[in-house]
Amino acid sequence: MQIPNLIRTGAPVTSFRRGRPGSWRGVLLWCAASLSMLSSGAAELKHDLYLCANLSGQSQVMGSRKTVPSGVYRSTDRVQVEHVGFSHIRVFSLVPDVQDPDTLFIATLDGVVRAADRGRTWRIMTSWDMTEPKALAFDPQEPTHLYAGLPDGVAVSRDRGQSWERAQQGIRRSYTQTIAVDRTKAGRVLAGTEKGVYLTANGARTWTLVQPTVRTVNDLRQSPHDPRKFFMVSTSDGAFASRDAGRTWQNVPGIPKEHTLYNCDFDPRDARRLVVCGWGAGVLVSEDGGTTWIDRTAGLPKREIWRVAVDPDLPDRLYAAPYLDAVHVSDDFGRTWRKLFFEQAIVFDLVFVPRK
Repeated sequence: MQIPNLIRTGAPVTSFRRGRPGSWRGVLLWCAASLSMLSSGAAELKHDLYLCANLSGQSQVMGSRKTVPSGVYRSTDRVQVEHVGFSHIRVFSLVPDVQDPDTLFIATLDGVVRAADRGRTWRIMTSWDMTEPKALAFDPQEPTHLYAGLPDGVAVSRDRGQSWERAQQGIRRSYTQTIAVDRTKAGRVLAGTEKGVYLTANGARTWTLVQPTVRTVNDLRQSPHDPRKFFMVSTSDGAFASRDAGRTWQNVPGIPKEHTLYNCDFDPRDARRLVVCGWGAGVLVSEDGGTTWIDRTAGLPKREIWRVAVDPDLPDRLYAAPYLDAVHVSDDFGRTWRKLFFEQAIVFDLVFVPRK
C-alpha cells in the first residue's frame, strides 16, 4: 500500500496525496503507513533522517504567493517529514557535531551554517570569502576539528566551526566536492577534488595526490565495517576502491565509466552490501563486497538518480532520490520501490543523525 506523502512546516499536515483531508480513505492510508512502520521496527529507530532538498516550483501555481520551502527536512518516523530550517534552494550536505548530535552543520551557497538546537535556529559560521562548500566532515578523533570542501580548496575549523582557515597546500586543482575523515587516526583526511583523491595525515597542513582521475571525484566513503576500506565514485572515471586506508586505489569492474556517478554508500548492517547511483547509471547494488553489481533501477521513474542511502535502523531499506521526482524507498534492497517523500524535488543529501 502506498505510504502517504506528508510535508510539515512547523505544524502537522492534514492532507494526503490520496483522499480528502479527514476522509476515511486518508485515515486508512495513515493507519496502514503507521502499521507498516511498526511492523518493520520503526519503534526502535535510533536515528532521524535528514534531507537537504530543493523543492522550488513544487505544487506551485504561477503568480501564487504560496511557496513550498526548500532547505533541511527531518523525518523522525520515516513516514512524514517536517521542514526544520534554513530555507534555501542549495543545501548541499549536512553533518551532526560528533560531540553533540543536536548541533547540525550544513554546507550551503552562503557558507557553512550551524544550528545548535537541531534545526530551530541557524547561524552562518564562515565569512564572505568562504562560500559554496559542498561537503563537511568532523574528525571523531579530534572532535573539535571540522573540514569543508570548497570550490577553491579545503578549509578547516579547529574550534567546532567558530573560526576557519584555508588548508590546501599540495592540492593543485582545488575544486573539492567531497571529504572523508579516517575515523581511526586523528588528522588523517581524504579529499575528492576535480582531478583526483588527495590524502593528508597532518590535519590538512599538507596534501598528497594518491589517485588521479580524469574529472571530479563526487563521493568518498569509509567502510563502517573495515576502516581500511574506502570507496569513491567519479564523474567519468567510474568507481574506485582502496583496501589500505586510501593509500592505493583500484578501479571497480562492473560499474560503467560513461556515466556521472553521484554517490555511494555502505550497508552498515551487512559488510557485503554497497550501493552506487548516478546520471543515467540508475541504482547499482553489490551484495558480495563489490565483486559483482546488479542494476536495481526498475521501479524508479527514471535513471537519473542524485542520491542513495542505506537505512542504519531498518534491515534491507534503501532510499533513492531521482532528479526532480519523489524520494523513493525500497524495503528489499532495491528489488521493488515505492514513493515516500515529496512529489518533485532535487535531494542533495540523505543523512542519518543519531538520537541522544
